[in-house]
Amino acid sequence: MPQVSPFTGLLFDPARVGTLDVVTSPPYDTIAPDQERRLHELSPFNVVRLILGREQAGDDRSSNKYTRASELLRDWKHDGALVPTPRPAWYPYEMRFSYLGHPRRVRGILAEVQLEAWGGSIHPHEKTMPAPVEDRLALLRAVRANLSPIYALYRGPRRELSSWLDDATTSTPYAEVTDEAGVEHRMWVAEDGEEVGSWLADEDLLIADGHHRYTVALLFRDEMHEAHGPGPWDRMMMYLVDAGVEEPPVLPIHRIADDGPVPTAGRRVRDLAEVLSSLHDDDLTYGTAAIEDGRLIHRVAEAVGDPPTVCALHESVLEDREGDLRFVPDAVGAEEEVRAGEAVAAFFLPPTKVEQIRAVIDKERRLPQKSTYFWPKPRTGFVIRPLS
Repeated sequence: MPQVSPFTGLLFDPARVGTLDVVTSPPYDTIAPDQERRLHELSPFNVVRLILGREQAGDDRSSNKYTRASELLRDWKHDGALVPTPRPAWYPYEMRFSYLGHPRRVRGILAEVQLEAWGGSIHPHEKTMPAPVEDRLALLRAVRANLSPIYALYRGPRRELSSWLDDATTSTPYAEVTDEAGVEHRMWVAEDGEEVGSWLADEDLLIADGHHRYTVALLFRDEMHEAHGPGPWDRMMMYLVDAGVEEPPVLPIHRIADDGPVPTAGRRVRDLAEVLSSLHDDDLTYGTAAIEDGRLIHRVAEAVGDPPTVCALHESVLEDREGDLRFVPDAVGAEEEVRAGEAVAAFFLPPTKVEQIRAVIDKERRLPQKSTYFWPKPRTGFVIRPLS
């Protein structure tokens, strides 16, 4: 059972840094290079300077982007740009957006959760890659803080917690930002709620976003245990969402193949719009775009296996291409790379549902890396959890 607790967080002081839309950012692994440059230019206090620091000439082990992030975080605390909450608190967090033409909401709570080895009551659903783990571990060693939350789902529904959130979100939020995609992010600070942890005590958590950061947290915890024993590194910040109430959208991440044969399976269709409208997770349908006889050809085919489609696609079609794949949520961008001759083929996937992912986990399996894109994601910088 997960142990869930409030925590003392660091909050940006708007009187010191200005409006919060100039100091927060998307999660580090969703930021494109041009967006990173823009975020750096927005404010000297933008959190991107911590999560995606820039390399400089002469960097070495004693001075690099990770040590600069640590120094910057220390300066922000010292100068009052970041201020701690008076006491441990919960942080209700709500995202309002439009999806498939309908207004939607995802609401949850930011809290600290006791770390567990994989296989307990905290479950991954995707494989991880070594390079992001090494990068995030170096950053965590330097800053000693959870800079952004892991996004996790519990089965629910938990009516008691939903009712508590109803009450906690009636006041004016502490932070409110509308992001580049039009998603309205709002966060409150709530010091009451002694029962919250007990309401979640018999739930298990599915990691929706943040597999690499959770893996890093486990590695860092083990390092700190050897040096110092138990401490705040035994827990980490998470955004906990009731999947039984909120039903968060699970968008696909498409595949781009840089090498290998041109896919010719399936029926030809007119264009990318026709591909995307033809894809259904229950039918294991996927789409492709590739150059055939000098023309960009779109196809729709069916994979063989069990849902979700991404698993069946990797098992029946992409098993020999694993090392040649790149992953993008933007279908138009993937198609354009093929059109421009920068890739051999693009493979397009349908959206899936949380229940399909749960079914894989219940069989003690994992999805391929970069299989799902839970959207929207909580913004980085609304609250920071220091490990001190």
